[in-house]
Formats: sequence, structure tokens, C-alpha cells
Amino acid sequence: MRFKITLETTDNTEIPINYQYPLSAAIYKVLEKGNKTYADFLHGSGYGKGFKFFTFSQLYVPFEIHGSRLRLKRTLVTFEVTFHIPEAMEHFIKGLFQSEQIVIGNRNVQGFFKVRTIETLPNALSVFMDNEIVRLRLRPVSPLVVGFPNEGGNYDYLAPGDERFVDGLTYNWKSKIDAVYVENEVDPLLLVDVFPLKNGMKSRLISIKEGSLQETKIRGWLGFELEISATKKHLELLLNSGAGLYNAQGFGCLKIVDMKKRTNNVMGKLYG
Repeated sequence: MRFKITLETTDNTEIPINYQYPLSAAIYKVLEKGNKTYADFLHGSGYGKGFKFFTFSQLYVPFEIHGSRLRLKRTLVTFEVTFHIPEAMEHFIKGLFQSEQIVIGNRNVQGFFKVRTIETLPNALSVFMDNEIVRLRLRPVSPLVVGFPNEGGNYDYLAPGDERFVDGLTYNWKSKIDAVYVENEVDPLLLVDVFPLKNGMKSRLISIKEGSLQETKIRGWLGFELEISATKKHLELLLNSGAGLYNAQGFGCLKIVDMKKRTNNVMGKLYG
């Protein structure tokens, strides 16, 4: 389920340039205030395999960079947040965020915001049956992170042009499918292909828990699209929970660019 949130702030508000983790913490705080059990579920083990099953987009607002800060040039800021939850929880989530005060910041800079509006965005896949194969053209609206663990216990992050990129993305997606759909179903049919955009692919190195002993630097990518074919229910899981790694910290949020039923001439690499 996808929501559009509009925040209101004051003139010349500043936030950290690495705002993803502080915004994630602010979202958790709102959830915990309204329902501690649900917040603990998301913050803890999720569906039992460490997945939180929510993500959010970049902030949509013009800004100026001042060192390690972003100075916002407008007082209204929007972003999208997605949860893999039943539709019956729509009003619960909207009620939690309505008129809430949130802070996006770290020890050096803080931006104060009020939730002006929260609206539910339509589910474009609702016209299909759960097991109907659909082809989507998707574009990341927050940096997409794909990687494989290395011998040091960290991740080797992969660019979309790397031949292992699709393998890593698909492995993560399948792990989420296994966590949610526990019944013994056949291996999902997932076709994935990568298409750079005209202006080229761009990477971002973003710090998580900036300034702390637990600080981690994560490299994600934008400037490309994914053409993906799968069943409606598996695509909904991907759109609601995010693609790749670190979704709950604001990475791998996707939007639909184009959509159609799968035909026999779908191009892509087959996994499953």
C-alpha cells in the first residue's frame, strides 16, 4: 500500500544531506506512538527473516547543498512511503500520520516538520488476479542497493551494469517471497532486465547512522529502469517492500512507468 505524505516546514529549513536514516527513524517513531506492537514487529524481525517490508522515496523538494546539509527552498515537502500490509490497515496508517510532528536530523542539524496531508495512492495492479503474469516498467525513486556479502562480513555493492546485479536483486526478492508466502508453491517466475536512462546511471554514497560508531556507507544507484515480469502478488510485494537491500532505510523504492499483461515475446533473463 502506497501513501503520499506532504510535510510543512518553515523557510530555510535545513536537514542532513544523508537524511535517509533520520527519516526512517522519524517514521518508526510515528508508528511506535500509534501502535508499539506493530512498530516492534517492523523494527525487529519483520516476517521472521529480518525484512521490514516498507520503504520510502526521496524527498521531493528543491534544495541547496551547504556542506553536509541540505537547505530546503520550499516549505512544502512530499515523499511516498509504502507498506506491505492488508488494505484494511489503510485508515490505521493514515490516522497515525495525520497532523504528526516529525524531526529529520542528527546531532548537527535538525529540520522540524508537520504532516500536512497523507493520501492513499491507487494500486495500479488491482485490475489483475493474484497469479496473473504482468509486465512492469519500473524506475527507482530512491537509490537502489544491490550487493553480495564479502569475506569481511560487509557488502560488495554492484552497479546496474554489473552482470551479477540482476542475480542479486532477484535473490533478495525471492527471499522476501519465501518469507511472506510460506506455502509450498512453485519457484516464482521472475524476468528482470535493466535499461539505463538517457542521462545515464548515477551512484550515490550515503551514510547511515552518520557520526556514530555504527556508521555505514551504502552505495545505491539511480538513472535506470527495470523491466520485470512476475505474478501480480509478487510484483505487489516488490512495490510495497522495495527492491534490493536496506529498504526500511529508504532505499529501493520503485514507481510504475508502464504496465501491461505479459505476452509471449517478453524479453529478459529468466530466474526461477
